[in-house]
This record gives sequence, C-alpha cells and structure tokens, in this order.
Amino acid sequence: MKKKVPLRKCILTQEMHPKKDLLRIVVNKENEVFADATGKKNGRGSYVVKDLEKVNEARANKVLESRLGFDSEKLEPVYDEIIRLIYREDIPKR
Repeated sequence: MKKKVPLRKCILTQEMHPKKDLLRIVVNKENEVFADATGKKNGRGSYVVKDLEKVNEARANKVLESRLGFDSEKLEPVYDEIIRLIYREDIPKR
C-alpha cells in the first residue's frame, strides 16, 4: 500500500507541495518569527518553497510581510535564514 504524502501550501507561490520540499516559518506566542529547520517548534506554522529564486522574488515584493503581517525590519533576518537553510541543504551530504 502506498503511503500518503502530506501536502502543504507555500505562502509565497500559493502552490501545493510535499511537506518535505518546504521550509516552515513559525510565529510563536511572543510574536517572534523564525525559520524552523526541524519543522517541530511551537507556534503557528507557514510553509515556503525551497527555491532561492522564489524567495528572492518574495523578498523584493514583500510577500511574507503581507502574509504574516510583520514589517520588513522583523522579516529581513527570516529571509536570510531561509536562504541559508536552502544553501545548507544544497550542499551534498558526505
């Protein structure tokens, strides 16, 4: 029997993707926003596709700002963290 693949919607592209192909962005009770590499941290989770082009485009168009309701100042480090995590995953595991 084939196992069902969990799908989530990317808040940047509004497209459905397998959960493992996305990065989780968390807003916790203290109103902190951060990228969650583990996918298990407490808080309201949103998902973004692991695609540098789409992330940079979203940064230019302030997509996360409008979706999450925070200002650019608070989300700049989040964009940087997303990009860092994407690069880290692109490095082949030895």
